[in-house]
Amino acid sequence: MSDTRLLLADDDEGLRRIFARAFRADGFDVEVAEDGEAALRMLEEHRYDAVLTDISMPRVSGIELLRAVRERDADVPIVLMTGGPDLETALQAIEHGAFRYLVKPVQLNELKSVVRRAAAFHRLAKLKREALAYLGENDALLADRTTLERTFERALDGLWMAFQPIIRWPERALFGHEALVRTSEPLLARPPDLIGAAERLRRLPELGRAIRDRVAAQIGNAPGEIFVNVHATDLMDEHLYDPSAALSQHARRVVLEVTERAGLDDVKDARTRVEKLKKMGFRIAVDDLGAGYAGLTSFAQLEPHIVKLDMSLVRGLHEEPTKRKLVSSIVHLCRDLGIAAVAEGVETAQERDALEKIGCSLLQGYLFGKPEKPFSTPKF
Repeated sequence: MSDTRLLLADDDEGLRRIFARAFRADGFDVEVAEDGEAALRMLEEHRYDAVLTDISMPRVSGIELLRAVRERDADVPIVLMTGGPDLETALQAIEHGAFRYLVKPVQLNELKSVVRRAAAFHRLAKLKREALAYLGENDALLADRTTLERTFERALDGLWMAFQPIIRWPERALFGHEALVRTSEPLLARPPDLIGAAERLRRLPELGRAIRDRVAAQIGNAPGEIFVNVHATDLMDEHLYDPSAALSQHARRVVLEVTERAGLDDVKDARTRVEKLKKMGFRIAVDDLGAGYAGLTSFAQLEPHIVKLDMSLVRGLHEEPTKRKLVSSIVHLCRDLGIAAVAEGVETAQERDALEKIGCSLLQGYLFGKPEKPFSTPKF
């Protein structure tokens, strides 16, 4: 059980020590909280496989702790202990899904058995989520709004950024990296699923802020420019324009990518908003050119510094003369307008060479490097 994290909450210091020692002897990774308030703080910062808590504690009771945990996580098992059992707390324990309701004094072996079983059920719940994600059957599990909310919370807690290099060719030089959102939550591991959940829950601005804050925390170690994706609705979030926001401090190194897949029709004063971002030092890119429907409207409103050609335009470019002619026309027109073009999804040397021949020198794709957690050195 060495990989099993247990949170133990009890205001009785003597019992805390006895229980903690006993579970550690069994190989549990035990963290202790002297009351429910401390336990809540720890639950906000860490994840646990099981929680063992007394009911009668000052400030925040075990029942209140159970209720708070259930609002953000449907799976973590809570084992309640009490020296003064009564019908009210027993009913509340059932209502909020406590794993067990134990009456003190409880035999140590029985307590260990209950907590081991609770942790095993938690692992089973996690494996079920992973299996559903693997089989692509997330929709049924996420149909319930409460489940979706809790899953989204876990996804936010597990949010991290991967970085894929963008290179200059044929100079074989690094231009920058694109920051790509990832999460350790298996049900929302695919970015479209994560963004779709945020849309359903009307929490896109919250997701956008979390992404930008995580990029800002790492940008100090980044070589070159950093490309950050923003949803069209992010343009309506005042936090994006806050000069004291973490990412704003690095604006001159940041390119904000607005996807062409999402139209700007619902963004009030889009042109004015984008101009404000430019004055702050941000550069603007139109992402996924060729994959969306925004067309001329996105260029007129954004007047971007950079366009990114969708991988659908790049794939097999060397084998399709018509596609090659189209991409060449886009690249040369962008150059005439003073707009840089980045080709996404470059996977083969043949695609790279075809892009070089038509004058597209900024390239991104698996040929040069996959999205990774650290800033990787591109392959040339």
